[in-house]
Amino acid sequence: MKGTKGRRRFIDYPRRGREGLRRWLPSWRLWLGTLAFGILSLAGLFAFVYAKIDIPDENELAGKEATVYYWADGSQMVSVGAVNRQNITLDKVPDSVENAVISAENATFYSDPGVSVQGIARALVNMVSGEETQGGSTITQQYVKNTYLSQDQTVTRKLREFIIALKVSNQKSKRDILRGYLNTSWFGRGSYGIQAAAHAYYGIDAKNLSPSQGALLAATLKGADQYDPGLSEANHRRAVARWRWILDRQVATGKMSEEERAKYRTFPEPRPPSKPTSQAGQIGYLVDVANKFIKADTGLTDKDLARGGYRVHTTFDKKRTRRLEAAVNTVRRENLDPKVRPADTFVEFGAASVRPRDGAIVALYGGADATRHFSNNADTTAVPAGSAFKPFVLAAALQQQVDTTPQPTGRPEGAGRAVPVDWRPDKAAADLGSALVQAQNPPFVQAGQRIGLARIRDLAVAAGLRKESMARLEQTFPLGTSAPSAIRMASAYTTFANGGLHADPYAVSSMTHDGRTVPGFERTVPQQVLDAGVAQQVTGALEGVGWRTLGLPDAKPAGPPVAAGRTEPGDRMKSAWFIGSPAPALAGTGPGTGGGNWGGVRPGTTPGAGDEPTTAVTMFRNQPGAPQLLGLQGVGGPRTGLGTSLPPKVWSAYQDAS
Repeated sequence: MKGTKGRRRFIDYPRRGREGLRRWLPSWRLWLGTLAFGILSLAGLFAFVYAKIDIPDENELAGKEATVYYWADGSQMVSVGAVNRQNITLDKVPDSVENAVISAENATFYSDPGVSVQGIARALVNMVSGEETQGGSTITQQYVKNTYLSQDQTVTRKLREFIIALKVSNQKSKRDILRGYLNTSWFGRGSYGIQAAAHAYYGIDAKNLSPSQGALLAATLKGADQYDPGLSEANHRRAVARWRWILDRQVATGKMSEEERAKYRTFPEPRPPSKPTSQAGQIGYLVDVANKFIKADTGLTDKDLARGGYRVHTTFDKKRTRRLEAAVNTVRRENLDPKVRPADTFVEFGAASVRPRDGAIVALYGGADATRHFSNNADTTAVPAGSAFKPFVLAAALQQQVDTTPQPTGRPEGAGRAVPVDWRPDKAAADLGSALVQAQNPPFVQAGQRIGLARIRDLAVAAGLRKESMARLEQTFPLGTSAPSAIRMASAYTTFANGGLHADPYAVSSMTHDGRTVPGFERTVPQQVLDAGVAQQVTGALEGVGWRTLGLPDAKPAGPPVAAGRTEPGDRMKSAWFIGSPAPALAGTGPGTGGGNWGGVRPGTTPGAGDEPTTAVTMFRNQPGAPQLLGLQGVGGPRTGLGTSLPPKVWSAYQDAS
């Protein structure tokens, strides 16, 4: 008999004549065949896609359709657009500017095939993982995106960009591509293209740009929101660093000699940003604030907004905005005369009105004219709050009392619980309330030591102030060394007027693009951030402040303020504030409800809440270009404290006009 060794298998699978593990491993021929088939398939697919995707017609920049902003009543506020763009030929662009752009964006521009495989792969991976998609694109790819495609960050758009970039690179010269890129790129300040950018930043034609100026404009290509030095100090630092890097990069790539580089050591400061004449008066400030909320809520950039085509419905009340501007102008005209008193020069006002019910910003005053005074005084975070910050210290003391007091039987559970009528704060908190009305500072410094500065800061932030505007936690912190904006101060004071409920401020109610709703403007329900009884106790103290402040002979308030905070003459006199909410006619409050009368506002009521806005008015002196604020001593005349009386006058005039 033959052994089983010589016997043939009926089924010899998967590899004939192989034993053990080798039976299950594919042969090198199979590996090679599969690889070759895969490569041929991919090549065929690529050839098919390459043939199917044509170079489209140049897109119509969306910015050719203006973006329209509307008042709260639906009437048109302003139309912004169309695109600020002037096409020029490369002979009008200095070689140094071309070299700066190429060195910064795509050093191998003249030798590469127009695409970066590594860059496109990285972008696709980032897109799938939700990371940032910028970076890795060649100048050719960026030109294709600017000229032929949308700005959507999708895998399909990125693949189309890759294919079209290859075709464009094969069909157009590098010089044509560079010309198109320089004419379509976004440089910030509403400018598309190098010619418009040269005028926006330096007021000159592109042909007159120096190598140093060209390096700064090349820096803005990385993102004008982050690298326009005129927008913020942080932007300025980033712009200087990238400007230096671009000049050094040109040396490294052989586009500039060391001797030439040594000539450019001084940063080429551009002119300040300016607003178009259509945004004169308060309009530019309103658009500025609306755009900040749009970018925060949607992730859109200035570049996206500049392309236009949006319909933006704001919360701004046309009549209230005009009344607020008129009030400031009246007080300025009647009390300030720079020709007579040097102290009256460089005086600036800022103001904002916020509706307690939902946080809507209904009016603001950003300065004399947005086309001449670019900084928005209603949104600046450079003005210390002074004694207007003290109510948050009082609130922290009262809130600490609530948090450490056992809850009586029958008291409603949960946030916003009512405080019994016979409830009184401890003696320290009562003394603090009296100190607020009497404009005393030492009790607040002592309160900061007793309560804890972090607790005060956290309460102020919960009430609506921004944490980044808070000052260092030093001994003087309770006296108002922090510098919140007028918008945020008005918003935070609504918490007192609204029974401890706070709604985040907002300036845009809805927005569409090409008829489609832009998501991101859904409003959250107001949150209980402060005990309702505590808010009412603070409001009672603030009524006393309001009556004392508005008891000026020439002040004629429309009604008693429910919540009023102000800067005192005893402060450092770098700023003056007044924040108030007018009382509704049915609130039943009167002159006797202030001071130490903690029971003047009935528990469970929220006087001032609803549609009557809380308005913050600030005043300061700021010489253009100076790093620090000037003092207010002598503003408005020699009488002591007159300068600090001007914000209450603005508030009162604003209420009288209603």
